[in-house]
Amino acid sequence: MNLKIAVLPGDGIGPEVTLQAKKALHAIGVVYDHEFVFEDALMGAVAIDKTGNPLPEQTLNLCLNTDAVLFGAIGDPKYDNNPSAKVRPEQGLLKLRKELGLFANIRPIKPYNSLLDSSPLKREIIEGADFTIFRELTGGVYFGEKKLNDAGTIASDLCEYSEEEITRITHLAFKAAQNRRKKVTMVDKANVLETSRLWRKVVKKVSENYPDVLLDFLFVDNAAMQIILNPKQFDVILTENLFGDILSDEASVITGSIGLLASASLGNKNALFEPIHGSYPQAKGKNIANPIASILSAAMLLEHFGLHKEAKKVYEAVEKAIEYNVVTIDLKADSKFGTNEVGDFISNVILSKDDLYFKSDNVQIGQSTIV
Repeated sequence: MNLKIAVLPGDGIGPEVTLQAKKALHAIGVVYDHEFVFEDALMGAVAIDKTGNPLPEQTLNLCLNTDAVLFGAIGDPKYDNNPSAKVRPEQGLLKLRKELGLFANIRPIKPYNSLLDSSPLKREIIEGADFTIFRELTGGVYFGEKKLNDAGTIASDLCEYSEEEITRITHLAFKAAQNRRKKVTMVDKANVLETSRLWRKVVKKVSENYPDVLLDFLFVDNAAMQIILNPKQFDVILTENLFGDILSDEASVITGSIGLLASASLGNKNALFEPIHGSYPQAKGKNIANPIASILSAAMLLEHFGLHKEAKKVYEAVEKAIEYNVVTIDLKADSKFGTNEVGDFISNVILSKDDLYFKSDNVQIGQSTIV
């Protein structure tokens, strides 16, 4: 298979972690005889600095004319700490989602057995947890009309949803549940919000097409508590934009590090793959950022194009890195391995032949890992 992939490294640690994802995809290409052609483009704060636009037209055109987008992270303190800034990195991401029609964000949550003790939650609570969050991505308060009075003392953000917007992601969530444990939990605030009441009405209607899938409902405040108290109860969580943004970041504590969570953003024609962590500017250039989420995003890209054995190879390589403690300091405080070393290790595992083996003693002291 030949795929053209737009790479938007973005800001902060984005360039470092996306480089490791590209390494993994290159290794997959070598092993399975695929060709991945990467083309980098500007987005985020770095794009504002160079062009004045967080999403330059050249970048958007590239994304519209490639098979997929591999995204890093955006954000910079000089914009985060300036509430009056008219142009922000996040505006570029919102526009990209809208222009590409990326209406569904999919975030798998599943802890690794060898990292169960890395989570602040008790092992008995998170062991066996395995669920996926389906977050609507192009509607709701993020895209609604925004108002600020002339005095700057009253503001409003309109939350608006249509039946069509709700229907299309609901079908995706139920289809995914049919291939999992056949349960969808709809998260809303239907006791207060009119948009949530519409969500309930539409989701119930769509659910009639999937009689083999159990549907239940939780208010978002209860759902936030249940994710911490009993995450094993969930299979597929379906929710709107704002709630999904918050809940998926909360769920990252189950895995022990936000640096382990990948995501896919899908539309009818386009697809974007990204780690859910931010740009972490404090770690920029220090070779300490966890690249695993970006590498797992590349695995989700492979799955999207039906390359399931290739994706499985990436997942196995990541598990091997975690098993051998070839991880960054967020997962092991005294680790001798950095962003590049973890990426190299995972790529080498993908490339390794049957007659190669790991010298675990060397792994422990940070020396060469493959002979």
